Amino acid sequence: SARESYPVFLSFQDTLGLQVGWAWRGLVDAFRWDIAVRLITRNVEVRGNALKSFILNGISLLSVYVFDLFLHPLAQEQPPQKWLHRSISWFYRVLWLLPVVGVSLYLNASWCSLVAKRTFTLRHGLAFPYAGMTSTTSPNAYIAFLNSLATSAYRAVMIAMCVFLSFALGYVPVVGGIAEAIFFCWVNAYYCFEFIWIARGLSLSRRIRYLEERWMYFFAFGLPSALLCMWGSTLANAALFALIFPSYIIMAVHAHPVPSDPYNPSPRAPSPDPTSSSAPIMHPSPYIPIRLRIFASVIFINDCIVSVLSLCTGRRSGTRPRAFSPDQAGGTSEKMEGGAGDGVELRPLRRGPALRQTMAARRKFD
Repeated sequence: SARESYPVFLSFQDTLGLQVGWAWRGLVDAFRWDIAVRLITRNVEVRGNALKSFILNGISLLSVYVFDLFLHPLAQEQPPQKWLHRSISWFYRVLWLLPVVGVSLYLNASWCSLVAKRTFTLRHGLAFPYAGMTSTTSPNAYIAFLNSLATSAYRAVMIAMCVFLSFALGYVPVVGGIAEAIFFCWVNAYYCFEFIWIARGLSLSRRIRYLEERWMYFFAFGLPSALLCMWGSTLANAALFALIFPSYIIMAVHAHPVPSDPYNPSPRAPSPDPTSSSAPIMHPSPYIPIRLRIFASVIFINDCIVSVLSLCTGRRSGTRPRAFSPDQAGGTSEKMEGGAGDGVELRPLRRGPALRQTMAARRKFD
């Protein structure tokens, strides 16, 4: 019985072949421009919001290039007689460039949300649910305000930490540029899939776990946009990503991330026991990680913020705040972040011996 309960692993070559296949699937899904163009041209609502996003982000990108190619070189001249040139460059940046880019990124989030909602409805035939906390679940307005603050804090810290880590990786000698590009692949893929994950009821920790357990697919999906948005200045790269963001949201809604179960990626393996009714679970090779903790530092900072906010909530309501774990279903962090105490699995397994073996193996791997 002990021998039968011991997990069965695929070979290193087979696991590597599966990873390469998942990466190819991610690249294919990231180049489905035909789906994006077809939906934008055929649906009025998607076309209107995408067109507004294209126009405003195009203006932002043009403004950035005007500054980088014409005004920034003037600001580099140091003789006193060129003070007017430096002043023009400074005024252009403060009075035009930064406000336009800021407004563009702010409005782009709203328009992309509408594009995601309409695309999700057309794709799955369901209304796009809102996963945020509402005041009906809070005993008073103060706790509702803290819940809303925690939800905003999660996203703000996520963006801030990603920007900080990207800059930090860029300063690493020799491999800094490559590490920064690789990290940006996962960051871009995360934001492209974030809308559909929220629609499925996944909290932040579950969304990150879903990406980290399929790290090869999402690395390949985010590779084209990362390579496209790494050749200019910081503002130019941000404006360019905002320009193509609506199209990648449409591709993400129509994508099929693989594998469906990263702990049992080859469920059709033949059973060694002819009398057995179910095939054994074939786990990937232990030499290739199943879950790559890409956003571990982001989760740590987010949980620190949520712990502080939950402590304030507990003192206000007179209840004792509970300890939490970022991967614990129903934990404080997940309830505070998105109201997804019982997150929805994308493709749940059937109950039975196979499910029990998979859950036991997952605890061993974690």
